[in-house]
Order: sequence, then structure tokens, then C-alpha cells
Amino acid sequence: MDLWKKLTAELIDIVEWLDDTNNTLVHRFERYNNEIKYGAKLVVREGQMAAFINEGKLADVYVPGTYTLTTQNMPILATLKGWKYGFESPFKAEVYFCSTRKFTNLKWGTPGPATMRDKDFGIVRATAFGIYAIRIKDPGTFIKDVVGTDGNFTTEGIQENLRGKLGTRIKEVLPELGLSIIDLEAKVTELGSRLLQKLADEFTAYGLELVEVQVQDVGLPEEVEKAIDKRGAMAAIGNLQAYTQYETASAIRDAANNPGGVAGAGVGIGAGVAMGAQMVNAMGMGGAAAQSSSAPPPIPGAAAFHIAVNGQQTGPFDLAALQGQANSGQLKRDSLVWKAGMAQWLKAGDVPELSSLFGNVPPPVPPAT
Repeated sequence: MDLWKKLTAELIDIVEWLDDTNNTLVHRFERYNNEIKYGAKLVVREGQMAAFINEGKLADVYVPGTYTLTTQNMPILATLKGWKYGFESPFKAEVYFCSTRKFTNLKWGTPGPATMRDKDFGIVRATAFGIYAIRIKDPGTFIKDVVGTDGNFTTEGIQENLRGKLGTRIKEVLPELGLSIIDLEAKVTELGSRLLQKLADEFTAYGLELVEVQVQDVGLPEEVEKAIDKRGAMAAIGNLQAYTQYETASAIRDAANNPGGVAGAGVGIGAGVAMGAQMVNAMGMGGAAAQSSSAPPPIPGAAAFHIAVNGQQTGPFDLAALQGQANSGQLKRDSLVWKAGMAQWLKAGDVPELSSLFGNVPPPVPPAT
């Protein structure tokens, strides 16, 4: 009698699983070679389902609740074992607990760039990444087709496979949307919904439910990002002619605060205006007025002199520009000038080509005696 009590005390009378992890999908109840008592209690908690396996075959599946294990509530297992009525002996069966809660923050990403046609940038390559969430929907299918005999199956065991499915599918979805690459980031929610629709059946075939897909970012090649930045800068500038006028006004304001004053910075201002006009004309944005007022390019072979202003080299300037500076007083007889072929800087009044510029300009007043 004492021996029988000792043996029966080793039999399992409560079958349950207390999950203390955050990544276990399926856990096999460990019996340690003991048998389950007839009339034992099965406890299935919220967020769980329990599946009985008999000799490799799926038997009964239980939803959350507490059950007394008898032939009445184990109909499939009773049939497999040939139990017609009640029985007294203990029995052996594998019990797999499946966690049916949502497993979130699982990561995915494209295995390589997706090639797509863009109306603005031509053929471009884009990447994407994000997170997704799953849960077990059909424990029998998931155990049979995925888990097998694994006694403790975690998300790491299937995450690589699922990540690959998501990454591959988005390479199909990106071109299907027909959006400009610039507009894709504003459509990440739609991208996620499309992925969810395309992959729902594939996850169901595993006994899983794809609960959510989030596209967190769409990556672009560096050269495309630079092109977008340039386009944004040009849009911010707007009318180049107005931009040039603004820059010229700013230069005059800054020159007024310089020791040399506006006269000292006049050469730089003139060069800036000319450069702005050339930009406007080259971009075709200056309009008829800009085209009519633009000056022709310098005649090939014409003399071009540099001028020293406040210790800084400016120019080169052709004779027409130098005449204007002489008339305004910016270029004086003692201003230092230089051009290609000259051995050193000379005073403008000492250069034969420039002496005629000062014909209408009186010489300096001699000092009083």
C-alpha cells in the first residue's frame, strides 16, 4: 500500500504553464517521465491555448479555462487511445502550450534595394525597414508545420523566415504604388497596409496571424538625397533675378560697414551682379528684360587687368569696365594694376593702355607751397 501511494504521488495532477518570458511561442509541458493522472486538472490561462499530441498526432485543443481531464472532455484523445468509457489508469500524452498574445516589435528590412522608376529622377533604388506583430491563430497547424518536436519554440526560431517574406514583398509593393520617390515617406501607412494584405495568407498557412506591419522609413541613395536637397534649395530661392537683387543689396549694406566703404567694395558688387545675371540667363529664368539687358561676353584677346583694392586682388576687368571705374573715381592713376605678361604691379597711370582712361579725369591737385 505504501508503495502504491509513493507511485501515485509522482503522477502529475495539474497541467499548466506559467510563462515568464517575452519571446516564447510554444512550450511543451515537461512530465519528466511521469504520467498524467486520470481526472487531473488542466489550467489554460488567458493568452494561451493547449494542444494534446498523441504519438505524433494532434488530438484535443483547449482554449482558456480549467478542465478536468476525463474521457468526456478529451474526445479525440479518447478515440485515439480506444477509451470507450471511463478509465482508471494514468496516461501519457504530450501537452503543448501555445502563447496566443501579440508578439510586437519584430524587425524586418529589405534584403537589398528595390529598383523602381521615378518620374522625376528616372530609375532609382530604394530600401525600407520597419516592425511587425504576429500571434498564433491555429495552434495545430503551427505545431505540425513549424514547431515539430521542439520543446521550447521562440520568436527567434521563425523571425528570420518571416523577415525575409516581408522584405521581399515590399520590393514588389514599392513600384506598384506608382508614387514619386519624394512622396513615398508620406505614404508609409499605406505601404504597411499593402504589405499586410499581401502577406496575410502566407502567415495563415503557418497557423499565424499577421496583426500589423509598420514601415518606419524608406531609404534613398545618397545621390538622390543630394538631388532632392538641391531642388529644395532652388525652390526656396525662387526667382533668381530677385535673388540676385537681394544679394547685391546685402553686399552694398556690408560694404558700407567696411573700412573701404562702398567705393572699396564696388568692384566686388559689380562682379556679383554680373555673375547673378549670367546665372539667370543660363537657367532661362530671367525673362525678356534680363536677356535684353545682359552684356555680351568679353571679346577674345581683349586686355583684362586685375586691380589691387585694399590689399586684395580683384578682377580681371576689360577696358570698358575700367573706364567706368575711372569715371566713378574707383580706379585712380595710382591704383596698382596687373595683367598677364607684366613683370610686376604698376600704377594705372603708368600703363600706356590705361593712361587714356584718365583723359577726362583731372590729375591730383598739387600740394600747396
